Parts: sequence; structure tokens; C-alpha cells
Amino acid sequence: MPTPTPEAVAPKRDRTRYLYLAVIAAVVLGVAVGLLWPSVGKSLAPLGTGFVNLIKMMISPIIFCTIVLGIGSVAKAAKVGKVGVTALVYFVVMSTFALAIGLVVGNLLHPGSGLHLNPADVSKVHQQAEGGEGTTDFLLGIIPKTFVSAFTEGEVLQTLLVALLAGFALQKLGKRGEPILRGVEHIQRLVFRVLSMIMWAAPVGAFGAIAAVVGATGWGALRSLLVIMLGFYLTCLVFVFGVLGAVLWLGARVNIFSLLRYLGREFLLILSTSSSESALPRLIAKMEHLGVSKPVVGITVPTGYSFNLDGTAIYLTMATLFIATAQDQPLALGEQITLLLFMIIASKGAAGVSGAGIATLASGLQSHRPELVDGVGFILGIDRFMSEARALTNFAGNAVATVLIGSWMKEFDRDRSRQVFAGQSPFDEATLLDEKPAEPAAPAPAPANT
Repeated sequence: MPTPTPEAVAPKRDRTRYLYLAVIAAVVLGVAVGLLWPSVGKSLAPLGTGFVNLIKMMISPIIFCTIVLGIGSVAKAAKVGKVGVTALVYFVVMSTFALAIGLVVGNLLHPGSGLHLNPADVSKVHQQAEGGEGTTDFLLGIIPKTFVSAFTEGEVLQTLLVALLAGFALQKLGKRGEPILRGVEHIQRLVFRVLSMIMWAAPVGAFGAIAAVVGATGWGALRSLLVIMLGFYLTCLVFVFGVLGAVLWLGARVNIFSLLRYLGREFLLILSTSSSESALPRLIAKMEHLGVSKPVVGITVPTGYSFNLDGTAIYLTMATLFIATAQDQPLALGEQITLLLFMIIASKGAAGVSGAGIATLASGLQSHRPELVDGVGFILGIDRFMSEARALTNFAGNAVATVLIGSWMKEFDRDRSRQVFAGQSPFDEATLLDEKPAEPAAPAPAPANT
């Protein structure tokens, strides 16, 4: 019986698209309820609060697993030598640029201003405000009472400390620590499976949160949500075509428009799935087809998917500023920077996981400003729309990084890339194979003498 061709195999249907459609429908219904029956809309706030509490429940295990596995990834990338170190340094620099641009745009737009929203549990906020602590108490509070108390008490910074210690300890164990790392990987799969199950409650949470916000503020809420959404898209465009485009041209003499046009089908795939993870195999194949060497692609692309999250950095920046401003508790510049750096660290290793963006946002607020966590529900309704730009920006950043590092390592065939961009060497969409054209100058091999 013949083996079925790749075209004959029916692709597995992605059920999350129904979830996204349900969230959009819930947002529209929530807006209608909030505008037509404001008192009913405000009474639906517990739905949004309940969903946020489910997300908060997952924060500690997500932080622990991603940080422990992330440290392992850094160690592996650093061991491959110059390529790995160069990639990691580049990722850190570009994430910093993304954070800076997000901070500048967010502070110029002031998203969320004029909403005057209050967290759901005001008494809890007052208790937290009265319990303010000094620097010494804050630092001592990072140390948990026991190794597991950080997980049971939901203290994010304590969880981060335990995860860092565990990650570095596993590094020191070397080969003996590999079974434990594999165990953490299995736990991470379980945690993300639970998170994906929780995300099916997102339509209910989005409906309650949006209805409550619109019921309390009217059209002002819609205006503020539109401002942050459009501001985020414009910021991503400026970053991709301004920052990444300039770096790509200066570092590799490659036009950003040519590269993005070459990856057009991958962008459509990401747009339909709202996850850059879906295009990972194709990016690897296409970068090799473009002329970047296999070792550089094999190191840069997988590492970049965990550590080069430019779109996520911009998203976390603007979402944080929106939530703080909407609740009349704006963040000082120093507080913005430290909080967002924590979020970027916490997001490593969670790329492409449904709900990871919301979970990272909640974990950062929980660690620095717990009174703002309930505000995550305010942005839940538009998270789907922002995740599109987030995933596209992350993907573009990783494609640019691969070409740049290949050029810097002198592992990039420029003549080959010109042929590909000119359409003289098309990519084989059916097999995803790197079908390089035969060199015309090479003579035919002579028959072997037997």
C-alpha cells in the first residue's frame, strides 16, 4: 500500500480558532450589555474576576517551569560557542530596544486615562497599601519560609528565587540532572495543558470584564481600548520596519521588505493561528533555503523562539501602563522598568502557549503591584487582537536575527539570497526541502573505475 503524500494527509484542525471567535462574540455582547443595561453590566464583574483568579492560580508553576527550563536552554546555547553567545547578546539588546519603544509610546499615549476604574476587591487593596514595607523587609520577603511555601502562598518573587536556585543546581549536576530536567519538561506540559483548559473560560471572563467596564464608564472604555490596540499595532510596525529594518540593512545588507515578502505564507499562517509557533518548522526550512547555514539556523531559531520575544516585550509594556493608568495608579519610570524586566524574564520559554501572555502579565503585577492584578480582566477582551501583532512581531524578529547572525558568522550565502528573493530559486512548498539549484560550472562526475 503506497505511503500517503504530505498533501493527502488531512491537517489536524485547530479548535482554538473557535475559542477566539467565542471571545470576540463575548466582547461584542459584553459591550452591548454594558451600554444598554449599565447596572447589569457592572453586576457581571465577578465573572471577569473569577477568570483572573484562575490565571493567578497557575502563575507559580508556570514561572518555576519556564525559568528552570530557560536556564537550561541558556546553558546549552552558550556551549555551542560563538554563535550561541552572539545570539543571546543580540536577543538581550533587541528586547531592551522593544521595551524602550513600548515605554516611550505608552507614556506618550497614556492608555487607560480617564477610566477611573477600581479593582474588584477594594478592601484587599487597602490592606495591601497599609502593609507597605521598606527595602530591607522587601528583600527578606523574597526568601520563602520553606522550599515549597512559595508555591502554596502564591509569592511570585519567592517562586522566582526557588526556580533560579533549582535551575543553576541542575546545571551543576550535568548529566545527572538531565532526568530531572526531563521531569520538569513533563510537568510544564501538564501545567500548560491545564492553562489551555482554563483559557476555554476566556469568553465568560471577557464578557463579564468588558460588560462591567463599559457599564461603569460607557464609551470611554471603548475609546481607551481602541487607543491601546491601535497604539500597540503602530508600535510594532515602527519596531519591525524602523528598528529591525535598519539593523538588517546595516548588518547584512538585506532589505526588510524582501525578507518579509519571502516569508509571506508564514505570516498568513501565524495570522490564522495567532501563534508564531505554528510557523517554526517552515522558518527553519526557509532560512536554510535562503542561504543561512544549518548550524546557525539550528541554534538561532529555536533559541530565539524562547528568548527573542520583541512583540511580547512591547505588549507587556503597553498593557501594564494601560492597567495602571486605568486604575488611577500610574507607575513611576523606575517601577515600570523593573516590573517589565521581570515580565520579560518570566515569559521566557512560554512562547506560543495559549494564555501565556495573560499569565505573564498577571504574574508581573502580582509580584510588584498586587492591587493592580484584577485589572488584567480589563484587557482580556482585546488580548486576542493584540496577540496577532505580538506573534507577527516575534516571528519577524527571529527571521531578522537568523539572517543577521548568519551574516556576522560568515555563514550566509548572499548570492543565494539574491536568487531566492528574485524568484530564481523558489522554495519547495510541498516537501519543505532545501532544493538548491545545481551549479552549472560543475562538470559531470566521471564513472568510477571498478
